[in-house]
Amino acid sequence: MSAGAVLVIGATGTTGSRTVGALNRAGACVKAAGRRAHPAVGGEAVRFDWHDPDTHAAVFDEVDRMYLIPPIGDPDPAAVVVPFLEQARAAGVRRVALLSSSAIPSGGPAAGVIHQALPGLFEEWAVLRPSWFMQNFTGDHVHARSIRDEGVVRTATEDGRVGFVDAGDIAAVAARVLTDDDAPNADLILTGPESLSYDDVASLVGHVSGRPIAHRRLSYDQLRNRLEAEVPAEFAAILGRMDRAIAGGAEDRVTDAVEKVTGRPARSLRAVLEAELTTR
Repeated sequence: MSAGAVLVIGATGTTGSRTVGALNRAGACVKAAGRRAHPAVGGEAVRFDWHDPDTHAAVFDEVDRMYLIPPIGDPDPAAVVVPFLEQARAAGVRRVALLSSSAIPSGGPAAGVIHQALPGLFEEWAVLRPSWFMQNFTGDHVHARSIRDEGVVRTATEDGRVGFVDAGDIAAVAARVLTDDDAPNADLILTGPESLSYDDVASLVGHVSGRPIAHRRLSYDQLRNRLEAEVPAEFAAILGRMDRAIAGGAEDRVTDAVEKVTGRPARSLRAVLEAELTTR
């Protein structure tokens, strides 16, 4: 499609950096926005801070599409994101792909409020609702750190299963929905090819890394208290409730959305672990 630039908000993050790369490979003109945006990320680096309104207007110059990651850890991101989206529309942005979560429906907490507002703001839109990231076990997430430092992963998920998804697959979907002629105008639940318990994950990580990894089962209160050391208390409670929902089977599903959008199968957790753990 003939178009202007694609703005990536959160361009140095787990999915944002990969989306910049996928858009570059697709031949799109990319503006990579973030508090620490750097030319090494790819595309034109622009400074952006959700909590500094003076950085907002300039990012829209020559932009007509946007990949948007709401502020991380904010229990009410809609308060800042919805006015920003209204500003984007007024500046000429016509298509937005919002990153949300498989656990958060339209009208739900946090990104769910933004999801609900999006179709009323833009005629061309998509909400990407990925399951939990596979990179949570290889990057800088609390799970990855506890695996590296202690050989454990702690959750309140009990035997619940999750269709973990590769952040690279999320980026591939984002690039397609932002560069295809037609927007999905729908939400897309993105998963990997299999549904796994955290016991399964611990076993796989242990096999690939060559060291024993245990899944330590916590109560909801124990998990929430630990998370409060990482994120605000209200957001820690939301994350704790998500684990409780997993324990109840809410995330035990696999979809073919990645393959439908990209034309190739979603990557397995084993493939991601072998690629990312063995190169560290």
